[in-house]
Amino acid sequence: MKAIPLKDIKQELNHLSSNELQEICLRLSRFKKENKELLSYLLFQSSDEYAYIESIKKSMDDGFSEININSYFYIRKSIRKILTQTKKHIRYSQKKETEVELLLYFCEKMKDFKPSIKNSLQLENIYKRQILLVKKIVASLHEDLQYDYNLAIETL
Repeated sequence: MKAIPLKDIKQELNHLSSNELQEICLRLSRFKKENKELLSYLLFQSSDEYAYIESIKKSMDDGFSEININSYFYIRKSIRKILTQTKKHIRYSQKKETEVELLLYFCEKMKDFKPSIKNSLQLENIYKRQILLVKKIVASLHEDLQYDYNLAIETL
């Protein structure tokens, strides 16, 4: 089956009633966990972005506390998993401020992690890439926010 362009889908959705749209959304949520998570964000969490950020930070804290520190292999694997989940939540929000907040928090947690990430080149590279990404995003924000976030970046 060939996927139809987004423009055509949008036009077709304009012709549907609210009940039909509701059925389509519910059906979409049954197929993939990510669809369900996105709908949950849009319906329940998008109105309070601060609470959404805090809930993701809490899940990051839980992830960092559960890391197996016996080997750097397990540490890398766990940190990549946490980063992947964080980026998925960032995609749901699509707000630059949320992205910067979460990535700065991730870098902060990596910096404070014991054993030190300085003993693993791969972990250091993950950390540096996220810092560069944050700097790039901050450059596109409002000047006042740039100043605040640049101060946070300097402490890292």
